[in-house]
Amino acid sequence: MTLASRPRRSALYLPASNAKALAKARTLPCDVVILDLEDAVAPELKDAAREAAIAAVFEGGFGERELVIRANALGTEWGAADLAAITAAGPDAVLVPKVSSPADIRACDAALAAAPPHTQLWVMIETCASVAQLDAIAACAADTRLALFVMGTNDLAKEMRARLTPGRAPFLPILTLTVAAARAHGVAVLDGVCNEFRDLAVFRAEAEQGLDWGFDGKTLIHPDQIEPCNAVFTPGAAEVAWAQTVVSAFDQPENAGKGAIKVDGKMVELLHLEQARQMLAIAAQIAART
Repeated sequence: MTLASRPRRSALYLPASNAKALAKARTLPCDVVILDLEDAVAPELKDAAREAAIAAVFEGGFGERELVIRANALGTEWGAADLAAITAAGPDAVLVPKVSSPADIRACDAALAAAPPHTQLWVMIETCASVAQLDAIAACAADTRLALFVMGTNDLAKEMRARLTPGRAPFLPILTLTVAAARAHGVAVLDGVCNEFRDLAVFRAEAEQGLDWGFDGKTLIHPDQIEPCNAVFTPGAAEVAWAQTVVSAFDQPENAGKGAIKVDGKMVELLHLEQARQMLAIAAQIAART
């Protein structure tokens, strides 16, 4: 399975220090579970949360969900111990916050050198310093474990002293540049959290905005956000039907070797064929989970 074809519609943060939340995570319909050791955990609970997260990895039971641990930043007093423990446990990925440069990526990658090959490096894009180096950071995917970007819009807003308005206008250039850098280097990319979990209409509007901007999915702070998020990022029946039409058209003998063909009156190129195949792969995996 390629990284690009794995569904990551909904990625739910859960505090690793909360035993009930860990148990519930095994039953929720999210695509990704992120056990948080950073923002959601008080300093005095950091060590216990790390132990609980590692125990959850070894216990398993998360099914098709990707299991990810968000570590504390390497520059903190807990960061190195977090990465060492995660390396030994081997979850699907480690999510590292406060990444600002290619040097940070390589330091994290070195810290994970002994981790199983399947353990990916995911990083938060949430500092002003990272914005100027998005392409260089994404390019590290060529020879490191780097596989995915996660937007950290709350921390970014704090550093920028910007307001998180409903339309997220102050962050539009950064969000689109992050997606572009990720796509240029084969890195998946998830939108940041929506702090509104009581008004799901507000949340859904932001999720649809993220879909329009090209994100693979969205990070969540509450289980109630999973269903609308999955609905937004699941390919619709009409989209799937069109993708099947495009693939079938290119499979016709008379279209072999062609870079562009006409399908139902529309000009379709090889890039559309690639997009169609990716959508069908994702849709098939989603259907298999329901």
